[in-house]
Amino acid sequence: ALKRWNTAETCSDGEAQSDASTGKAHGAFGKCGESAQNECPDWPPTPASQIKGCLKMMWDEGPGADFNTHGHYINMSSKSYTQVACSFFVKSNGSWWGVQNFK
Repeated sequence: ALKRWNTAETCSDGEAQSDASTGKAHGAFGKCGESAQNECPDWPPTPASQIKGCLKMMWDEGPGADFNTHGHYINMSSKSYTQVACSFFVKSNGSWWGVQNFK
């Protein structure tokens, strides 16, 4: 199980906000010292829809070894990472951007 990476949450919030502002998923990747990142860009209003929809979609990419096809699943299920910081940013139109940073 991944432990909560509390000390990276504020930085991860900034990454989600930056990516939402530029409209570019993973645009701020690496600024928090993370080794991997999953992102839910521009999802419909409510965090519940994002968590149920986006994270389920990522998990459903697996199992598999090809990173281009299964990358989100690989990040989520990897035993190499021990911590995760989860952050969200809400745009003025109500859409949500979510970042999951793995370390």
